[in-house]
Amino acid sequence: MAGEEPLSETQQAVQTEHVRINGVEYEAALEANGDLRWRSAEAIAGERRLSLDKEVLGIELRGTILVVRSFVEEIKEASCLGTRKQEVKRVRRDYVFELETEEKGMIWGDRLSACIGSLGRPKRLFIIVNPFGGKQCGRKIFANEVKPLLDAANILYTMQETNFQLHAQEIAGSLDVRKFDGIVCVSGDGVLVEVVNGLLQREDWNKAIKVPLGIIPAGSGNGMAKSLLESGGEPCSISNAVFSVIRGNKRTLDVASVVQGETKFFSVLMLTWGLIADIDIESEKYRWMGSARFDFYSLLRIMNLRKYNGNAQFVPAPGYESVGVPLTQIEKSNQHDDPNLSSEMQISKVKTLQSKGYQGPSVSYEESHWRSIEGPFVYVWLNNVPWCSQDVMPAPEAKFSDGYLDAVIVRDCPRSVLLSLMLKMGDGTYVNSPYVTYLKVKAFQLVPGQRVGNPKTGGIVDVDGEVIARGDVNFSLHDADVKQKQKQYLMSYGPSIQISVDQGLATIFSPR
Repeated sequence: MAGEEPLSETQQAVQTEHVRINGVEYEAALEANGDLRWRSAEAIAGERRLSLDKEVLGIELRGTILVVRSFVEEIKEASCLGTRKQEVKRVRRDYVFELETEEKGMIWGDRLSACIGSLGRPKRLFIIVNPFGGKQCGRKIFANEVKPLLDAANILYTMQETNFQLHAQEIAGSLDVRKFDGIVCVSGDGVLVEVVNGLLQREDWNKAIKVPLGIIPAGSGNGMAKSLLESGGEPCSISNAVFSVIRGNKRTLDVASVVQGETKFFSVLMLTWGLIADIDIESEKYRWMGSARFDFYSLLRIMNLRKYNGNAQFVPAPGYESVGVPLTQIEKSNQHDDPNLSSEMQISKVKTLQSKGYQGPSVSYEESHWRSIEGPFVYVWLNNVPWCSQDVMPAPEAKFSDGYLDAVIVRDCPRSVLLSLMLKMGDGTYVNSPYVTYLKVKAFQLVPGQRVGNPKTGGIVDVDGEVIARGDVNFSLHDADVKQKQKQYLMSYGPSIQISVDQGLATIFSPR
């Protein structure tokens, strides 16, 4: 095969041949860009076209036989409650071209190979499979739905399963990224976040983070996969996610730095505190329910609603300068540090990136015009992408690389209204409610407080599905067991947590 050799002037012309396709005689044309079209010699209409970029996975040449492996859209009828409707779904299909001579087979095979090579598709991938995420189907999803498409596209890969929490972070931190054209996670969003953190801890982080990342939905939420596929007009499915990786189209992705003192964590999806974090983390006991666990536990939590004291400070994006009240520089410098936190415990919490790794955005917001919203809060929700799961769109205006986070803040809200808001999260229209404050921010500082009516109990700060700070246990410095529990979290609950955005720092495979 000619690989990625440039097309000659002769090759630029359309190749037309009489061929047999799947046993039927046709007049077929191979266009300069690799697209194929054919129709029977007697037919006046009914031409079939096959787009190389949008439908072809790969090819195989065996003498005069040219097999074109494709992933094409088909319209299928579905029935729901007696109503029939049409839906578009991609299916695997092989087109077997029988050419007259081996020489003609070589010409067509070389041109198609050259055109595929010019598309910038990945040739070798490193794939991380989480066998424990969601309904624990990651291994099966890879074998039955991911591997066959990669094989059809002639993409080489190295696959490794995760065996414990933060294993993907460890893998990404030591992987020889020069050998691969991308790192693909067959998992929920958590493994993708681990990979990002692993890459940014490296000494060569500025090169490593440029390696394109991919996500195949195999978890409970799958917010990143849903956001990416939805942006390209594609239904959120495993096969569509794999095909978007194969096609090799990419987009940049904002990365948020979550910082408390010397401790850093990097986020690509969301930060939540209050009701949403409680639902996300406390519903873990119902993980066997899959994504339905979120709906079930949402109802339980709204029935027994909690509110939290605290403070939210932010640098608003243009157009949102009127939200909240102005914050003076003196107020901004007050970091609400916990005076009861011993130096020993503070040192134990510095699970920070070493100086060789990425240190966060270089832009300082100290002189910016900060504003503030005071609690109590039902929840605070920061989003980097529109969807947090396949069914919930908390941030309809979020963009992948606009340099902002979309903040959603709810304070006083009746339970009945709150329930109706949760039911409207499927299309994002809940943000139009007067009970919802929605804005874009360049930087954010959260000071999480205690539960209203229960001053000894705090809440949960959840970043991309992982608990980074927890205050819903009555921590006592005289209780060794409780002190040990506190140390397991990356940050302290109570002192301020700062969030800032590095625009377009990462790269991710995307449908368009």
